[in-house]
Amino acid sequence: MRYRFLALALSFAAALPAAALAAPPGAFLDDAIRGDNGEIEIGRFVQQHGFTAGVRRFGQQLAHDHAMARSQAVAAAQRLNVPVPDGVTPEQAALRDRLARLRGRAFDQTFAHAMVDDHRKDIAKFVDQARSRDPVTSRLARATLPHLRQHLRIAESLAH
Repeated sequence: MRYRFLALALSFAAALPAAALAAPPGAFLDDAIRGDNGEIEIGRFVQQHGFTAGVRRFGQQLAHDHAMARSQAVAAAQRLNVPVPDGVTPEQAALRDRLARLRGRAFDQTFAHAMVDDHRKDIAKFVDQARSRDPVTSRLARATLPHLRQHLRIAESLAH
């Protein structure tokens, strides 16, 4: 009986539409804007403290691209009457604190590995949201994904 229930539950979960994995629009936008805020802050910090030129350039690109993404996310939030947060995610605050204690190659490697992990998680969230039934956040997610994927490729190349 237990196995039949488990099999039924698994088949039900597999049959759920992809849109069921998407976050509600307000929650998605809150997380996206906080994420952009953090990437802008970390990108600027890395521009100043990165050990290698490649890491400093990536910091500059992060700050630039996420500032653009933030403005698009804020516009979407305003269209949906969703409050615009001004903070960063707890994970990004912790990363900023960790990076502030590092220098040299340890700084660059910690940053690069964190960006690989961060962008993999972000891509998964944005893929789910791109499949959502909400046209505003779905469009935003689809427009942002190419930049997130590019950031992941760069972070992976810096992490090796």
